[in-house]
Formats: sequence, structure tokens, C-alpha cells
Amino acid sequence: MPLRSIAFALVLLGSVPAVVMAQLDSPNRKELKRVDLTGAPGMEVVNSTTEYKPGDEIKLHIHHGVESGYVVQGGMVQAAGKDPMPLPTGAAILNLRDVPHGGFKVVGDTPLILFTVHIVTRASRSTTRRSDAQMPFQPAWISQTTV
Repeated sequence: MPLRSIAFALVLLGSVPAVVMAQLDSPNRKELKRVDLTGAPGMEVVNSTTEYKPGDEIKLHIHHGVESGYVVQGGMVQAAGKDPMPLPTGAAILNLRDVPHGGFKVVGDTPLILFTVHIVTRASRSTTRRSDAQMPFQPAWISQTTV
């Protein structure tokens, strides 16, 4: 499974749609809890679940902090111009601060459900979309299947 996850990450990284810079948050995200991060002034921890139905897009975006997550229900995803690929249930997600990730659509007939933990700067919203012309694109979505 790790090889398939690496291949998936490479597919996502190979397709970078340009999007307008804006402070946005997914309407699909349901915040569960938000608390200040002890010992780190100006930082907070946010737990959320997000459900993406078939046809929903996860636009290229960054977070002003670290995003860690778990795929609660896997599904099929497709980056522009690429073949659909599975994002399996149980896969771990780790996205580093200010590194672009996403840029794909949920395809097939199964919704994709994620549980995420964001450790972010309190003053910012958790997500910012940016143009690939404004920020160099770097590998961002590190995903591996848990054992």
C-alpha cells in the first residue's frame, strides 16, 4: 500500500490548477473543537471532519500551520488530466505549513470523509488558496496507509 500512496501523491503533485488568492474555508468542513495550543502563543488546534461528495473539488490550497489527518472513508479522486486513483480508508495525511496541496476532484460513487487536526496561527483562517504563479509548488501531501 505505501507504493500506491506514493504514486497517488505524485499524481496530485503533477497537476497544479491556478486559483485566485483568497482566504477561504471549505463549506464541507464541520469543526468539532478549537483550543489554544498551550505554550505556543498565537497558535491553536482545530479538529474537524470533512465530507466530499462525488463531484466535489478540493482546490489547491495551503494552511498557516500543520495539517494532520486520517481518511475515515476512502474514495476515488482525480487530478486534472490524470487517471482516477483510490485514496484508501485508513490513509494518513500530513501537510506542512504553507505548502500547497489538494488540486483534485472526488469521483466515483463514494463520498470521501476526512478527520483532520490543524495546528495553525490563531489570527488566520485555516485555509488560503493561492496561484501556483505566486508560490513555488512543492511536494506537500504525504500520505501513507496505516498498518
